[in-house]
Amino acid sequence: MKIAVTGATGGVGSRVARRLVAAGAHPRLVVRDLARVEAVRGFEAVAMGPRGYRDQTELAEALAGCSTLLLVSAREAADRVVEHAHAVRAAIDAGVTRIVYTSFLGADPDATFTFAQDHHATEQLVRESGAAWTFLRDSQYADFVPALVGEDGVIRGPAGEGRVAWVARDDVADVATAVLLAEDGSHDGETYTLTGPEAQTLAWAAERLSELTGRAITFRNQSVQGAYESRAHVDAPDYLKDGWVTSYVAVGTGEMDVVSDAVERIAGHPPIALPAWLAAHPEAWAHLKA
Repeated sequence: MKIAVTGATGGVGSRVARRLVAAGAHPRLVVRDLARVEAVRGFEAVAMGPRGYRDQTELAEALAGCSTLLLVSAREAADRVVEHAHAVRAAIDAGVTRIVYTSFLGADPDATFTFAQDHHATEQLVRESGAAWTFLRDSQYADFVPALVGEDGVIRGPAGEGRVAWVARDDVADVATAVLLAEDGSHDGETYTLTGPEAQTLAWAAERLSELTGRAITFRNQSVQGAYESRAHVDAPDYLKDGWVTSYVAVGTGEMDVVSDAVERIAGHPPIALPAWLAAHPEAWAHLKA
């Protein structure tokens, strides 16, 4: 079994690559820029073309000889589903027979979070490809919580009292590695929701950050209109602003209030809670310190 990993210079893909090497596998890392690949022995790195998933022919060549693919979702784009379609077709053209896809919690055509709609559409492409599949539907990342805080120490968004069970990318990587290494088909056709051990509000998360940083960090609820107005000055395309705002709205509707045992069941250890993750990674919130 030859395992290929896309997005291998990113936060999830790079973690999975290191774990596969540690387990004795020899993954093929399929990346845009070979210069960004870590100097880790035990894997081969192949460039898929400067346009990433859009370079379908080059991607198929990069995947040739691989039977299993970890398809890490592409960065947000207005036509991300089109990019994913190219990637899925390239995998099939290359002879890949199993695809593990990093999706998102609540992926659905009617999801409030616009990017979750993209993930559902990609899942459908993978289902229709004929390859065996496993979907890892990740909750919001614990790693990104400090980045929600504005320069004034306020987390703003229309999330209300909604709750999130933030999951660490390390736990996602542990699950992905276990799934990729399984050769008995036990994960085929499965959809796993990956979350932290407890769901809490953004106000609660702000309190935890306040305790660590020694600075008053708060959560301020917004209306949807207010959320768009407060982000109007940011130089970003509309689809990104839609994603930012609806990610909070999805929290407020309760769509993120899900706690799963999948990390412990598949990775063999309980998921780390947000306070413990923050305590272990002071570099993530150092910029917020008083």
